[in-house]
Amino acid sequence: MAAQPMMHPWTLRLPAHLAAQLQTHLFPGDGDEHGAVIGASLVETSRGTRLLVRRLYLARDGVDYVAGQRGYRMLTPTFVRNRIRDCAREGLAYLAVHCHGGNNRVGFSVDDMASHERGYPALLDILGGQPVGGLVFARDAVAGDLWLPGGRRVTLDCAVVAGWPMRELRDAPLPVPAGDLTYDRQSRLFGDRGQAILAGQKVAVIGAGGAGSLIVEYLARLGVGYLVVIDPDRIDCTNLPRVVGSRFWDAYTWLSNPAGPALLRRLGERLATSKVRVARRVARQANPNIRIDTLQADVTQDEVAMSLIDCDYLFLAADSMQARLVFNALVHQYLIPGVQVGAKVQVGKNGAITDIFSVVRPVGPGIGCLWCNELIDPARLQEEALTREQLRQQRYVQDEGVRAPSVITLNAVATAHAVDDYLLSVTGLLPTTYEPRWQRFHPAAAEVKERVRHEIPRRDPDCIECSDSGRLGIGHTRRLPTRTKS
Repeated sequence: MAAQPMMHPWTLRLPAHLAAQLQTHLFPGDGDEHGAVIGASLVETSRGTRLLVRRLYLARDGVDYVAGQRGYRMLTPTFVRNRIRDCAREGLAYLAVHCHGGNNRVGFSVDDMASHERGYPALLDILGGQPVGGLVFARDAVAGDLWLPGGRRVTLDCAVVAGWPMRELRDAPLPVPAGDLTYDRQSRLFGDRGQAILAGQKVAVIGAGGAGSLIVEYLARLGVGYLVVIDPDRIDCTNLPRVVGSRFWDAYTWLSNPAGPALLRRLGERLATSKVRVARRVARQANPNIRIDTLQADVTQDEVAMSLIDCDYLFLAADSMQARLVFNALVHQYLIPGVQVGAKVQVGKNGAITDIFSVVRPVGPGIGCLWCNELIDPARLQEEALTREQLRQQRYVQDEGVRAPSVITLNAVATAHAVDDYLLSVTGLLPTTYEPRWQRFHPAAAEVKERVRHEIPRRDPDCIECSDSGRLGIGHTRRLPTRTKS
């Protein structure tokens, strides 16, 4: 592999369950110092370099973490040797961790920096190309000193806990930014700092149909700074009641009349406005300053999927199994939390409505895996791969011959809840004890208590996607399950 430029800013991303384990280990309530080692995959993106926490090695007090010879505490040589070998074997960066007192500010001591000078050059030689560094944590802060091959040395910009809430830790709080009158009413809820966080986010919306178009509208009006919207399809007349911002002219309805000549219908289909172009129009109307990339393509194409690895959050609003597969891999492999949303009207063989519901399924690194919960059907994956037409379809029912009902309000229920979860998470309004649950909304249920159902998603400890032995935090080491453009 060619040497990577390793650009600023440098961020560390931790799955929520590993962040909780580390927090409990470093701050058990005794007020003392404790240690650990992190093994992290390194991913270079256009928005900076990300260290994805793949392994967490907790140092046992008095065994692996002992009284220091030149400082207060130290990792034993045996523990360091074993961990550096583990990281070298897996191609991971090595990060030594310890804690100091305090809450939202932290920094290295003189002794800490001296120990880095003594030890890190030799560790760099052992790793042979991966960074070596030290991290020091307070309860709500982190500082990092990172040593790179070639003699460069950089500081960690921040650490992100990729879950709910999505916590961002730095060595000191950022200054409160100046307020923007445009967002005055909503920043009264989460503050000018929360509004600035939204402006710095890159969020992907996979699917720009009935649900995705609503998500684009919401995110743009909230002030999210950077959107990526992906959808291969164009507007047709049946989309007009559901796709936000679509217009009569977008569907070229005067050419696409089913009763008209086939040649004119095909011409109308080719001339119809793409769904992502409608999404761009909607986003720019809501926020003229927004940065938006629109890709009229399928997320299962290699280059499209790889354009999302530097996102902060993913919304899946496309219901193909192929899209679920790629979304699920992105979440776990690159530690990017997201959510699957949708609405379904189930129709029986006699045409009768059997169920109506909307779903919101948060999926984070190690949380809510779609494989673990049997929401990726291998048989349908094979079916969708047969032809491009099958791949493009986002069906609401299994029988391809049935034209399923779909209503904008069902999509609105799911998307509003999903965007609320994202908004409250990134702006710090969710409690640290928040537990993400899947939700199903059944508006036609006879019993009031059955209209909203909650489910705790399962987790298989041996899952090929979300477990420590699977994709979790592996970065570029494993190829995404995508397909090249045909």
